[in-house]
Amino acid sequence: MLGVEETIPATEAAQIPKQRGETLLETAVRYAEERHWDVFPGAWLEAVDGVQLCSCGDTACPAPGAHPARPDWETQATGSATVARRMWQKQPNASILLPTGRTFDAISVPETAGFLALARMERMELTLGPVTLTPDRRMHFFVLPGASVKVPDLVRKLGWSVGSLDLVALGEGAWVAGPPTRFGSRGAVQWACRPTPANRWLPDAEELISPLAYACGRDR
Repeated sequence: MLGVEETIPATEAAQIPKQRGETLLETAVRYAEERHWDVFPGAWLEAVDGVQLCSCGDTACPAPGAHPARPDWETQATGSATVARRMWQKQPNASILLPTGRTFDAISVPETAGFLALARMERMELTLGPVTLTPDRRMHFFVLPGASVKVPDLVRKLGWSVGSLDLVALGEGAWVAGPPTRFGSRGAVQWACRPTPANRWLPDAEELISPLAYACGRDR
């Protein structure tokens, strides 16, 4: 089974964001410069009486330090490494958020179903794009843009009703948190399947939907 990987071989360092030992600023710049992903700074964590609280001020924030910090976040998102550097210089602790519906969409499933699907995809020898694993126990499979429109019909063709599976396609108007963004004290987003030169070209949702739907069906 594929494992969670946080670091990368040095030979691939020029191609892939490596988080360990790097600042959020450096990682955000890598995403824009080397993967050509749009990025935007989100909320951040602030220590108050020894407790990490979200900068939004909500003590019950469901995703502390890992959500958009302003309503016009879509206009903030940039694919320019220069602009990204400037934004994180203003707030170095800001989370790294990646808008979907631009260079990629994401299919979100529960962690247990995600690992089951990864094992099945490995046996099927499918080519995967990057996959993130979040502290709230979700996995996001990066696929070509347009998945959010296709997925409901693809799921129905496989014999499932859309509402019966915990499977959500994120497209235009949505976002995912990029590693190593932290969710409060729950931990950081990690790569379950890291970005590599080999998966620069993303799969179509149609290529992954069968194992993902099967795994979600088993996970109900």
